[in-house]
Amino acid sequence: MNYGEKIKFLREEKELTLIEMANILNISDSLYSRYEKEIQIIPLKHLNNICNYFNTSIDYIFNLTTKQNYPNTKNEINPKISGERLKNFRKELKLTQKELAEALYVARGIIGEYENGHFLISTHLLYTICKNYNLSADYLLGRINEPIYLKK
Repeated sequence: MNYGEKIKFLREEKELTLIEMANILNISDSLYSRYEKEIQIIPLKHLNNICNYFNTSIDYIFNLTTKQNYPNTKNEINPKISGERLKNFRKELKLTQKELAEALYVARGIIGEYENGHFLISTHLLYTICKNYNLSADYLLGRINEPIYLKK
């Protein structure tokens, strides 16, 4: 995904140590280090907090756009909103849950759980959807209101 390089760049640009960034997220420095090295996938909760701290978009962190932020960005992510947006997006593509699940190599039930807002979409699946379908992660998560389709 290459988000590790981006969060490291942002941290170093603000002259923060790895320990200071870990403290901001209320996690251990070793865990934060694994995020920067992409040894461990960063949960959306922590990714969202990083984006809020640096006033940047998830799309920028994911290298889906060079635009660093969007106007009127919300700080919170909501599984209900992201589920509804995922469902609407899937229907816009005229895909069933099964077809989308097969395209993403996940169980159909996972798509249903996300669409019903029972769980927040996983970071990896969010990235895959946004990368494959050129959709903004910030929009899908409800951080921004206008749908943005990213250019390839």
